[in-house]
Amino acid sequence: MTSNKRRVFLKGSLAAGTVGVAVGAGLLAPSKLLAAFPADVFETRGYEDALEAALGTTEMEEGDIEITAPEIAENGMVVPVTVETGMSDVSEMALFVVENGSPLTSKYILGAGAVPMFATRIKMGESSDVVATVKSNGSWYKASREVKVTIGGCGG
Repeated sequence: MTSNKRRVFLKGSLAAGTVGVAVGAGLLAPSKLLAAFPADVFETRGYEDALEAALGTTEMEEGDIEITAPEIAENGMVVPVTVETGMSDVSEMALFVVENGSPLTSKYILGAGAVPMFATRIKMGESSDVVATVKSNGSWYKASREVKVTIGGCGG
């Protein structure tokens, strides 16, 4: 390791250690370091209730949203999903699995000028529709794709 790399590593380690000590001593609350995590939204049961909790509505029109996911997922523990859209002024995106106990898998708030696309891996307990939602120009739109699961991933 060169001396420059070693110096950068030591500075990073020292900074991380200082923050860890401050949190442990109660001088810096963990909530000040990270944005609040809305656990209640992700723990909502039932698809309609999850839509309402995460998006504030259950009413959406079909939109120009492309979902790339396998037609058959051999293992529900790791199902790759990509969502993208050509819609304009996209400010939020979310992904739901209708038949999961907790249907909301992820939600994204996009900054101005961000490319409206994400790729993730989700868990699916059984075959289900995967629903992608996009907030464009202040309105929510959706698209869905059926994914068949041969081995469940949510405790199945």
